[in-house]
Amino acid sequence: MARKSLIARNQKRIQLAQKYAKKRAQLKAAGDWEGLQKLPKNASPVRIRNRCFITGRSRGYIRAFGLSRICVREQAQKGYIPGLKKSSW
Repeated sequence: MARKSLIARNQKRIQLAQKYAKKRAQLKAAGDWEGLQKLPKNASPVRIRNRCFITGRSRGYIRAFGLSRICVREQAQKGYIPGLKKSSW
């Protein structure tokens, strides 16, 4: 489980990026790079970190499921992800 502060910080970045998305697009289209510099750093979507929906783990993130590799395996074994099962031979 990731620290609560890291998860909260990432949520704050997501909200800021959504808030300033329209303004960033306008400034980029106009070529106003000084205006972009004045926006908050965390308003940039590049600063958002992909995290597991369940645990908040940032490493081993599988984008298709929104989960870490560990959670994908656990959920697949329990049968919670349709069409996915652990292979064995």
